[in-house]
Formats: sequence, structure tokens, C-alpha cells
Amino acid sequence: MTAISRGETPAPEGLRFVHLGFGTDAVEYESAWAEQRRVHSARFADEIPDTCLLLEHQAVYTAGRRTSDDERPLDGTPVVDVDRGGKITWHGPGQLVGYPIQKLPRPVDVVAHVRRLEDALIGVCAEFGVEGTRVEGRSGVWVLGDPTEQRPALGGLQLDFDPRAADELFDPRLNGPEYAPSNAGQRGEDRKLAAIGIRVAKGVTMHGFALNVNPDTTSFDKIVPCGIRDAGVASLSGELGREVTIAEVLPVVEKHLRGVLENAVLLPRAV
Repeated sequence: MTAISRGETPAPEGLRFVHLGFGTDAVEYESAWAEQRRVHSARFADEIPDTCLLLEHQAVYTAGRRTSDDERPLDGTPVVDVDRGGKITWHGPGQLVGYPIQKLPRPVDVVAHVRRLEDALIGVCAEFGVEGTRVEGRSGVWVLGDPTEQRPALGGLQLDFDPRAADELFDPRLNGPEYAPSNAGQRGEDRKLAAIGIRVAKGVTMHGFALNVNPDTTSFDKIVPCGIRDAGVASLSGELGREVTIAEVLPVVEKHLRGVLENAVLLPRAV
């Protein structure tokens, strides 16, 4: 496995990358959150350029402001409540997390920022031979499932009798592995490769994206990931059927983030 360097990655100009820790140096969530706030303050004061923190986290569940109680772990597993948008997710080994801390013109166009992150990550997936895409109304990068009529029977039942079709509050946490988010690919359903959740304060972005490279995706089965009950999660390794490492993906992510974020025409939100 290729070693991952720690520290700053120099750029000719524009976006700066900082590696906080990977593998055995994976970063505890609260420490990374504190570093985000420090870098955010420095960027607001124009003491540093736009900066993207890149890292792996130690295993943790984090919940955005819109998370409801019926989406959290049932077994009392701790959850860190954070100030980003979105709902609950998991971070941990095998997942590349990026926190782009970027100053944007005000009033900030949050949707445009999310779309730029999606564009970069879709480019990353394409470079590895995975077709990532957007799903209308759902942020992040997705692998689309099969047409409904081509999907396998679920739990021995035909799709016409799928309990989720008649119950919008169907709870995958309570209903066995055949309904688990980690098995969405086997069911031929849409599955999320990369989650995005951000916050903007004083015109500067925080939080960012989590790209599933080679994690144990069963960690998502304790929750309702991103509050979505009719889809699941995926990883690059799982989609490709071979091991893909963080070390392989890291420079590709940096290349695509730089290509998108440095070349974007940043405009204020229309009012």
C-alpha cells in the first residue's frame, strides 16, 4: 500500500490541501471539528487561502441539524450532533473525508457549492470506472439502481409486496439484512457513494464530503443514512469488485477538487 503523507500539499496558487491523518493516524471527530473552526476563522480573516482538510476519521456517527430520533442507532451507540446541514451519517476507516473551507461571495449560493463538490466527486468516480451521478432532490453522488421491474425479489417477496412501498415510515434498522442499507447493491437499488453536508458561516464554508472508498458499509445499517429509507450505500471497492485504497484515491480527489473549485466562476446567490 502506498504511504500517505501528512501535512500540507503545496499548490501553485489557489486551493491548499492539508492532510490531517489516515490509517493508524485517523482523526478523532471532535479534534477535526476544532481544526475546522480554527481554519475557518483564519480564512475569514484572509490569513490563509482556501483550504481543504483531507483525512480519515475514527469510527463515529454524526447527526446534522435535521436528524430525527427515528433515524439514530437503536442500541444507544453515541452520536455527535454537529452544526452542518443534512441528517445522520457514519464516518470511519476506509472513507475519505474532505472539508473544503472556502470563502464565497455573499449572499452565498449554497446549492452551487454543493453542485461543485458533486461535480468533482463524479469525476473521481469516473476515473476509477464507476458511473456516479446525481439524484434529483438528494445531495451527494449516487450509483443508480436497476429499473424496478428488473430488481430481484426482496426477502422472498415480490416487489409488489415490498413493505416499504406501503409504509413511508418503514424502518430498515428493525427488519433484517435483506433491507439493510449496505445491501442496496444486491437489491439493485440506488446507493450513495459520497455524502455531502455543509455549513456556511460569515461567507466561508465548513464541513464537506465523505467518499466511501473501502469502508465496512455495514456500519450504516445501525442508522437511516441521511434519513433515506428507500436507498442504500455503496463504496468504490464494492462497485468495482476489487480493493481500492485511500492512498490510490487521495491524489485523484485532490486533482478533481482543484480542477473544479479553482476554475469555478464564483457568483453570489441571486436575490
